[in-house]
Amino acid sequence: MKTIEDFNFSGKKALVRVDFNVPLDENFNITDDNRIKGAKPTIEKILKDGGAVILMSHLGRPKEGPTDKYSLKHIVDHLSKELGVQVDFANDCIGQEAIDKAANLKDGEVLLLENLRFYKEEEKGDEAFAEKLAALGDVYVNDAFGTAHRAHASTAVIAKFFPDAKYFGYLMAAELKNAEKVLNSPERPFTAIMGGAKVSDKLELIEALLDKVDNLIIGGGMAYTFVKAKGGEIGQSLVELDKLDLANSLVEKAKEKGVQLILPTDSQIADKFANDAAVYDGPNNEIPADKMGLDIGAESAKAFAEVIRSSKTVLWNGPMGVFEMDTFAKGTKAVADAVVEATKAGAFSLIGGGDSAAAVTKFNLTEEVSYVSTGGGALLEYMEGKELPGVKAVNE
Repeated sequence: MKTIEDFNFSGKKALVRVDFNVPLDENFNITDDNRIKGAKPTIEKILKDGGAVILMSHLGRPKEGPTDKYSLKHIVDHLSKELGVQVDFANDCIGQEAIDKAANLKDGEVLLLENLRFYKEEEKGDEAFAEKLAALGDVYVNDAFGTAHRAHASTAVIAKFFPDAKYFGYLMAAELKNAEKVLNSPERPFTAIMGGAKVSDKLELIEALLDKVDNLIIGGGMAYTFVKAKGGEIGQSLVELDKLDLANSLVEKAKEKGVQLILPTDSQIADKFANDAAVYDGPNNEIPADKMGLDIGAESAKAFAEVIRSSKTVLWNGPMGVFEMDTFAKGTKAVADAVVEATKAGAFSLIGGGDSAAAVTKFNLTEEVSYVSTGGGALLEYMEGKELPGVKAVNE
């Protein structure tokens, strides 16, 4: 793996693809800056060497070109404070201002380019667009694991213009190292915890994990598809009716492979999808027609925690309920606490980006687990055994 550790950036302009797709509130304040903090060591290494840094990223999903809501100008002040360097901003990523500012950038300085996705060419993987970006720097660094599964211009195509000067940043290298550890050399027992809304979103991952894990815990909305498949009554709970046969086949596959597949036995049952709902714990397969399960119940939380605490490797992707509402956060919190306990007892715990990362952040447990991935979709695809375009491009 070619990392920035192998290169001295003195006198060089490093074009660094970062993932600054951070959440902003209505006043454009950053509500979670983990991705900025994650990229900081890479930026600092380049500056310390005596190089200059040109940062490129996307923010959100702008549909119609430049949109103020998705402008990266909103993160400049926060980024400057975090780095301790006044970050300059170019109001385009390939226009004349970007060209001029990049050309005049001095060693020790940082320039942030405007949102790459203001150009449709970025997501299309357009070569001409990638070439214009490449012309701004001397060395290419990919430190954006969160977009490594996309064959976009700035993540995959651009690398070809730097045949002898392309590297992984520290964040990207750490993501790959930790994912590899879980995939290829897990200490046992190895437990995977899958949550979230849909079985279909995690189908390939679940199938891949059945060849690797000792225990597979399934919670969240996807669990109700399994309950329904067994003939249970789930009321208004989330379900994928076209995936019932699939759910039953996954249960059978787990049995064949000797994997303990653990499903919730009870739910926190609510009369409406709201924080102030009337709730009670009840059996998962006896939810009244006018009610819904929005979290695992106390009995399931206890059973899940016991399995997690006895594990030596833990992979967690997806919450156990609607944890954004405090009323339905208990199950996800119980799992998070158990993962922390396992980690303290010597287990290696990898939290798989997205909602799982948001959950450990909400509960202030980020520092208590082994590694929190910055890439939800990218980590899932890597765990499924797929080759990530952003990784392949640097390795070639």
